[in-house]
Amino acid sequence: MSVARVPKNRRQHVVARLLGEHAVTSQPQLVELLAAEGVQATQATVSRDLEELGAVKVRLPGVDGQVYAIAELPHQQVAPLDHLRRVLGEWVVDLAVSGNLVVLRTPPGSAHVVASALDRTGLEGMLGTVAGDDTILVIADEVTGGPALGRRIGELAER
Repeated sequence: MSVARVPKNRRQHVVARLLGEHAVTSQPQLVELLAAEGVQATQATVSRDLEELGAVKVRLPGVDGQVYAIAELPHQQVAPLDHLRRVLGEWVVDLAVSGNLVVLRTPPGSAHVVASALDRTGLEGMLGTVAGDDTILVIADEVTGGPALGRRIGELAER
């Protein structure tokens, strides 16, 4: 596999994935793992990436020495269902369904709050959201479908 320079955001994405998959104990080891993925990086670059990603060294059971780990990012934290109920109840003013899509309307400037809560709660049957200023598109999986997901969201919003 050839090794090439890649954009910083892609390289950091690969670094984060590698830290989750391997017990990385040193920056030179991470440089080698990146090279195996086809990503060219120096030790200095890896050092900056680890700093920017908020990586810290931690002890893990069964691993000699310390390994790099990245604390759970806020967008990866699971929000409790009560938080979602509160957000939906306060911010969703309209709900419509079409096929495997649910469209939610909010007051201007607040769609991102609702979309983030939906994404972090991870409702069963929901693939993801796309938020604008006052509108959210919620995509349902094919098994669940929009009508069932819309009913669930409506129940949570107490609509």
